[in-house]
Amino acid sequence: MTAALLSVRNLTVEFPTLEGPFTAVAGLDLEIEAGRTLAVVGESGSGKSVTSLAILRLTDYTGGRITNGQVMFTPRDGVAIDLARASEARLEAIRGNEIAMIFQEPMSSLNPVFTVGDQIAEAIVLHQDCSSADARKLAQALLEKVRMPDARTMLDRYPHQLSGGMRQRVVIAMALSCQPKLLIADEPTTALDVTIQAQILNTIRDLQQEFGTAVIFITHDMGVVAEMADDVAVMWRGRKIEQAPVRELFAQPAHEYTRALLAAVPRLGSMSGTKLPRRGSVAQDTADMTAPLIAAESLTTTFPIRQGLLRRVTRLVHAAERVSFDIFPGETLSLVGESGSGKTTIGRTLQQLIAPSSGIIRFKGQDVTRMDHNARRRLKREVSYVFQDPYGSLDPRKTVGFSVAEPILTHNLLPCRNISQRVAELLEQVGLLPEHARRYPHSFSGGQRQRICIARALACDPKLVIADEAVSALDVSVQAQIIDLLMQLQAQRGLAYLFISHDMAVVERISHRVAVLYLGQIVEIGTRAQVFEDPRHAYTRKLLAAVPVAEPGRPIDRRLVAGEIPSPIRRVGDPPVANNFDEVAPGHLVAR
Repeated sequence: MTAALLSVRNLTVEFPTLEGPFTAVAGLDLEIEAGRTLAVVGESGSGKSVTSLAILRLTDYTGGRITNGQVMFTPRDGVAIDLARASEARLEAIRGNEIAMIFQEPMSSLNPVFTVGDQIAEAIVLHQDCSSADARKLAQALLEKVRMPDARTMLDRYPHQLSGGMRQRVVIAMALSCQPKLLIADEPTTALDVTIQAQILNTIRDLQQEFGTAVIFITHDMGVVAEMADDVAVMWRGRKIEQAPVRELFAQPAHEYTRALLAAVPRLGSMSGTKLPRRGSVAQDTADMTAPLIAAESLTTTFPIRQGLLRRVTRLVHAAERVSFDIFPGETLSLVGESGSGKTTIGRTLQQLIAPSSGIIRFKGQDVTRMDHNARRRLKREVSYVFQDPYGSLDPRKTVGFSVAEPILTHNLLPCRNISQRVAELLEQVGLLPEHARRYPHSFSGGQRQRICIARALACDPKLVIADEAVSALDVSVQAQIIDLLMQLQAQRGLAYLFISHDMAVVERISHRVAVLYLGQIVEIGTRAQVFEDPRHAYTRKLLAAVPVAEPGRPIDRRLVAGEIPSPIRRVGDPPVANNFDEVAPGHLVAR
């Protein structure tokens, strides 16, 4: 037997609360050898992330305390050390250098006041003996390694100027900068679309082969587990309930909870042969295709890039380029595509959060730009938005009840005496309790916070809900509950959804129609069956081929996700060529 690189023995982590100490991890045993990948899976709140933080003693900064156990690690000098009892100086030499960590939320792990290049270079200068100029060259090479488009330009941009997927790639580049012996990846591909996810997984695999790096992969995506892991540990309520080699665990899960976890995984292709989305055994025949609720005609949204002393606009980010589509009452139209393809920009433009550069948006047949103040206000009430990060979109200083009631107060929809009752009804509709209105966002799990955001989006009785990656950060069992909730609300209220997602299995389950975006333009649009069962555009086929499947040992064709990602940034006066379409079947349009 090879000696373990990391050995966690009987680890217990507690957090103080008003009711007494809360045990987040209890008596945990884990081992990982050099060059192997251990996947740690379980529902939200099972203790996965606390375990990863405790290994590096980062729980010391979040109020947590290791009350029992050892975390034995063998660094490059070959002398094993117990990280649970190591000095702060010793830990600082190990963190980021010998053990690197990729955090789940990239925006909170990047400093908003420093450029991307400065932040990657800082990690290199801190742990490696090199100059700032050499560190910058290495930073650019790392960004190219994680397939960042236009890497040289990206070095001088700030985190808020990047999409969620691009920020996650920056965090991964920082983690790989010192070629660590152990990489702890906490949901590293949650914010990434399937092709970028496949490329990042390839990068991590290459790093393992080249440097013998061990990886602890914390994820809720069982397809990623099947593709990446050698061994799998299943956690439930702070305890490890099962561990086995990946093929054995998928073929014969021993614990009842593991079987339930695998059963909840949405599988690509499970809807083949059906025309409509299904909620359980019931077809979701809710779309009224008589007249569009909202229509985008040649919608273009660009963002200027200023350079030089005079801050002249020299280039433009073509986030959305001459995009046209309709959404009908009771219909779910899904937008899919890579990070930076323009999905979120289109959603925010429809919601009037971003002004379009050109094109027309019609709501119930009326041009939005020609609406008077009252009509525009009514539009904002009838189009609601559910953001990707539920914690970031809820005010931590306000109770949940206030957050849900705020749209009702803003639009003056109800007398004050009736608002509490309405909030209670909305919370019950999304599977929460009326008494939850008195609590604050931090006291809820990720899935519960997303339910609160959905309740708030429904407060104004909207006709269209834009769900921007609304389930991407949720574990599979909670994800299944939220999807079922969205479909139930659609059946009850006749809601239309613009469903923005990179999770192709979820898109297949929930959609009536699907539009595929590439570099700000639609390349294919049609019914769910047309796009998933008869994909005609090469990019659509590439997107579907990159989806991780929950089948360990399935051969992976890396050529499908090879090649550089073109940049949406172009010189002023050099717009991209607009796509022309062929109608290959009724309603199925494919770009030439």
